[in-house]
Amino acid sequence: MAPHLPARLDHLLLARLGLLPLVCHPRHPHLTALPQTQPRLIKARLRAGPTAEKQRRQQLIQTIASISFLTLLLTPGLDHHFHWTTLPWPLSITGDLLVILGLTVVYRVFRENTFTSGIIEVQTNQHVITTGPYAVVRHPMYAGASLMLLGVPLALASWPAYIPCLILIAVIIARLLDEEHYLTTHLPGYTDYTHKVHYRLIPHLW
Repeated sequence: MAPHLPARLDHLLLARLGLLPLVCHPRHPHLTALPQTQPRLIKARLRAGPTAEKQRRQQLIQTIASISFLTLLLTPGLDHHFHWTTLPWPLSITGDLLVILGLTVVYRVFRENTFTSGIIEVQTNQHVITTGPYAVVRHPMYAGASLMLLGVPLALASWPAYIPCLILIAVIIARLLDEEHYLTTHLPGYTDYTHKVHYRLIPHLW
């Protein structure tokens, strides 16, 4: 049974999803694993959260996501304290592996796309990324984040934690659909990209 999340997973996941500001120095150990030739990526990831969003709908989505994520982190502690549920240790190991896999996907996205941002926007000189994980699904960032989220309740041995987990995944889907509409309108070439890569989040499914 994993007693806690991997170091700073909460900060990394919040920043990657754009759910809350990454409250750390730019030389955070997870960020320094990235090439220092990517200051644009680090700057874009530090600008995140409900107050950073420009659209009212996204501000609401981010607020719901922030509350749900905090609930996801708090629920396992309450679960263990009150002995609501128990999970066999192999399931916790499975959760750890899902978190690791999700982090790996997220890191791969960081490496492939230096335009990824904590808010929905199109940056100066931004172009469509079609290589690496973007050749498999259109939103690999959210795919990796979803894998991590699905692994957290198992890793922390808490079935009730799947309630905020599933809410967060629903929020990701809502954000993803908004983002696709925005990119189709504002990013040249994105519509053609959607015709080439047919799946948004799950290969061969959706």
